[in-house]
Amino acid sequence: MHPLALLPVLVVAAGATVVHDHPSAAGTPAARFWDEALPGTPMPEVIADLVQKGIDHSPLIEHYPINWTNTEKVPWSLVYNEKSGGFPGKPKVLPGLFFNKAQVRVGGSMNVSFPPELVQGILPRDVAGKVPFSKLTDVLSVFNIAPNSTAAALVNDTLSRCQAPVPASEQKTCTTSLEATVQSAVRMLGTGHNSVWAVTSKIPAGSGLPLQPYVIEAVRPLDGDHYVGCHIVPFPYAVYQCHSTGQPSTAYILSLRGLREHGPWIAMAAICHLNTSGWNPAYPAFEILHTKPGGAPVCHFMRYANLLFGVKTGKA
Repeated sequence: MHPLALLPVLVVAAGATVVHDHPSAAGTPAARFWDEALPGTPMPEVIADLVQKGIDHSPLIEHYPINWTNTEKVPWSLVYNEKSGGFPGKPKVLPGLFFNKAQVRVGGSMNVSFPPELVQGILPRDVAGKVPFSKLTDVLSVFNIAPNSTAAALVNDTLSRCQAPVPASEQKTCTTSLEATVQSAVRMLGTGHNSVWAVTSKIPAGSGLPLQPYVIEAVRPLDGDHYVGCHIVPFPYAVYQCHSTGQPSTAYILSLRGLREHGPWIAMAAICHLNTSGWNPAYPAFEILHTKPGGAPVCHFMRYANLLFGVKTGKA
């Protein structure tokens, strides 16, 4: 089936199956909350899987060590630093993560690469409230993380970023449960639960996307003109950092097909920031796209299990 035939479904949940038709997470408090808060938006399969993973591997049931793979090579991700803050060294940016708005057209192509990703489970809200998320030593102790390890450094970085003061002009928060993530997004959007949609990208977690040219087979605009992105940050369980784009933006679902390796069709959620005048000049996208703050729009894909929220307008 051509991806275009699936796009009406993708508008509400990219690459998703309705959680009630999927064994993972069905009937859980998180699934019930999702259905009530986001009616008409099926829970994406990747989110349902992570909810079930958080139940099966609760830190209150088993004392398990952190299990991140390739922690020495964790690629730079889309968090925090569009407007402020520095970058430790030269960040490693995935090919094709950033792209120009002019590339968003059917028949266009771009080089894209996303590595296989291991994402920790999303904890039930009551469990998340009982495990540490403030003091580094407590986190390292509960999750049996060596203090001088790379994993410890990543945890420390996440805690530091999440606890840093937020400028009055920005909206950012870290959330430790799916319910809190949805609630934060709705609050930042300034609307009611029933008016919000959510999407994820459809990326094979185990294999990722091999580096190759991908052709855009379909483009579907998403409702709204400003959005909330919630990005998973390094931690022993799934923690999202949510932020509001604030400035006018456009968002899409792009259907991609590899030109060399013809795997399953890929549905990528993407957002284009139209006004970057207040962004940090060191933001990597400017060098990659040969632009500068206040120049051409900066577009990027949403990575595996990251969430994009917007307000329903009935236009798309």
